[in-house]
Amino acid sequence: MASIKKELPVEERDELFKILMVRFNKNMNRHAAIKWGDVQAKLEASPAKLWSLNEMELTGGEPDVVALDEKTGEYIFYDCSAETPKGRRSVCYDREGWESRKEHRPENTAIDMAADMGIEILDEAQYRELQKLGNFDAKTSSWIKTPAGIRKHGGAVFADFRYNAVFVYHNGAGSYYAARAFRGLLRV
Repeated sequence: MASIKKELPVEERDELFKILMVRFNKNMNRHAAIKWGDVQAKLEASPAKLWSLNEMELTGGEPDVVALDEKTGEYIFYDCSAETPKGRRSVCYDREGWESRKEHRPENTAIDMAADMGIEILDEAQYRELQKLGNFDAKTSSWIKTPAGIRKHGGAVFADFRYNAVFVYHNGAGSYYAARAFRGLLRV
């Protein structure tokens, strides 16, 4: 099987930079102390990371910078779409959950999609941090990284925002819903 070239053609790269810069400037509350030029320079030096951001964008995630990791110097992007990304919905949590379904298997899993995109799924703490930047998933829900102890028993965890609060719930890892996907993060 041929590996996917994880580098965007120049035209796609330039278009993605425009989209990201407009979103960055429109949402300064997410990254007040960060300068776009610094972010763009890091992205230009990391073609594979830019490819991953494009995958986030293509699946409806609307990625944006939410932090600078002072220890590593990495910019952290989260999916900031108002609702869970449309292009990632109706997926089981992971391959094991997918395989546990006897029929009506969805096309993919959240964990597999994230790995293919080169991103990580948000964990509960990261999901709660995202919610401090706005109200996300008011009508949808997102799978979040499930602790091994829960996963060992067949469960998986998802979260949403209702009644002005973040709720964290559980489901079987093989379940999937039209209004549930996952939110990812990328470090650049």
